[in-house]
Amino acid sequence: MNLEFYESDDKVVGVLDIRLVIRGANTLKDKRRIIKSLKDRIKNSFNVSISETGTLDHCQYSKLGIAMVGNDKRYVNGALSNLINMFRCAVSVELVDYHLEFI
Repeated sequence: MNLEFYESDDKVVGVLDIRLVIRGANTLKDKRRIIKSLKDRIKNSFNVSISETGTLDHCQYSKLGIAMVGNDKRYVNGALSNLINMFRCAVSVELVDYHLEFI
């Protein structure tokens, strides 16, 4: 079987940086529990990759990096916008800032 792959420019990568405050965390263990729960919920609800990328040593602040790949910019933008709204409504964390860009 001969598979041929063609280069195309029909992919879009959405990158979302999120800064959070976790007021209910008094220790790093509390923070890790809350962030792990949040990451698991996001992975189950959205088709994204997510990782904690900053402020790893502070118990009340977190920075998350989220990426989504697709072939329709409107779809990726809509999905990541829904994710931002989920952070705005989250009880365990407070959304401080976010930055969304497309590659």
